[in-house]
Amino acid sequence: MATDPRNSVHNDAWASDNYTSLSGPLGRHPQTLTTAIGRDCITLTFDPQGRLISTCTDLTHGPGLYMIDPHTLATRAFLQLPFIAPPPGTDPATNTTGGAYFYLDNRGRVVVAASNRHILVIAVRGSASSPQFVQVADYDPTSCLTPGDRIPSVLPDAQGRLWFVGRYHGAVGVLDPRTGHCRSVILRAQIENSFAVGSDGAYVVTDTAMYKFRAGADLTPKIIWRVRYRNIGVQKIGQFNAGSGTTPTLIGPLSGHRSSTAPAYVAITDNADPMDVVVYRTADRVPRGTNRVVCSVPVFHKGSSDDENSLISMGRSLIVENNYGYQLQKWNDIIAGGVPVGGNLGLVSAPGMDRIDIAPSGSGCRIVWRNTTIRTPSAIAKGDTVNGLIYTYEKRKDPGRPGAGVWYWTAVDYRTGKVLWRRVSGHGGLYNNHYAGIALGRDPRTGTTSLYLGGIGGIMALRDG
Repeated sequence: MATDPRNSVHNDAWASDNYTSLSGPLGRHPQTLTTAIGRDCITLTFDPQGRLISTCTDLTHGPGLYMIDPHTLATRAFLQLPFIAPPPGTDPATNTTGGAYFYLDNRGRVVVAASNRHILVIAVRGSASSPQFVQVADYDPTSCLTPGDRIPSVLPDAQGRLWFVGRYHGAVGVLDPRTGHCRSVILRAQIENSFAVGSDGAYVVTDTAMYKFRAGADLTPKIIWRVRYRNIGVQKIGQFNAGSGTTPTLIGPLSGHRSSTAPAYVAITDNADPMDVVVYRTADRVPRGTNRVVCSVPVFHKGSSDDENSLISMGRSLIVENNYGYQLQKWNDIIAGGVPVGGNLGLVSAPGMDRIDIAPSGSGCRIVWRNTTIRTPSAIAKGDTVNGLIYTYEKRKDPGRPGAGVWYWTAVDYRTGKVLWRRVSGHGGLYNNHYAGIALGRDPRTGTTSLYLGGIGGIMALRDG
């Protein structure tokens, strides 16, 4: 993959959602800006020149690949990706296949699972003033998928092989890009999010269980361990299905494992009521008398807790947000000329953001703080261990207009959980991020850092003034 943390929606193959070498905006006279492209941009990455690379989609044309100037947000290049409508019965607003996830490889190329069930590799060609996207490879893993199944995500392993998953029937596959050959296992479960890859294997969560896989020379994924998690069997409001909504997050190596490159733990949220943050030991085998589960910590309130995003990993700390209550169909709030013309402008999601720390010995976990006021409907929040901030994106009721809502950039203190500052992003549904991930990048022209986030109308940004 390209250099962390610029290569994917979750910053790296471990899905840490954390920045360890780049300090973001501190809220000093913050300035906001937007660009309107009429598509929702879920994944934002940065190529070697610091330009934003994103897949952005709508319900009519499907996904397109965009290159965005990080300073002006102007579109520099565009390529329409294959578009095949999702299978009947699939909510198109929560379709994770066809380009929502992608990554940049170590040559700065886009690697994306397209809606035609192929894995495409797309490079940037042309001059600096006139860049162009050019497809340079096309891999066909359909023999390793069940008929009609589609791929949400693809990631490489340490051998350069491409791991992929099937959303509807739970294929877990490995493709060798040198030969184009693939092998897979079918779990007969749903995998609606991405997964994580460490030097010791791939970590996948289905709508019923958490898995660790490894593949040998024959490419066939082998289950190293599997653990079912608690599940009430109900798709809560804000979820894509009745299961964990999180991409697994790898953690460590921690104390006592400094020389290892393998993770010590993997964490997800389950689908209990209230929801739990669950931390597992990643070792192939755990010692006799030791539980695979390090801890299962209930968060938020019964009847109003779910998470459709990855946890943030900051050292031994995990940050979890509450997405309960978000529904695009009901939140389709539109403002034209300052006048509400549709939707439910005043709807907001259930509040909640918690910090949970794993004990240095791995003997358990504890809740360090709870914030019961933050309302993050669906943004993939990010941590920044350089400046101690957690960046998120909220919708809150408009204090000046009853029945209306406002979208805010929000910064939280990692140490205390208190909100340090908020800045209005905009009013109305075009500012709704709809499950997109916050990204932090440095403007190569000015050296300043900015927060970026896709929205239904285009891309929003914030930088210090």
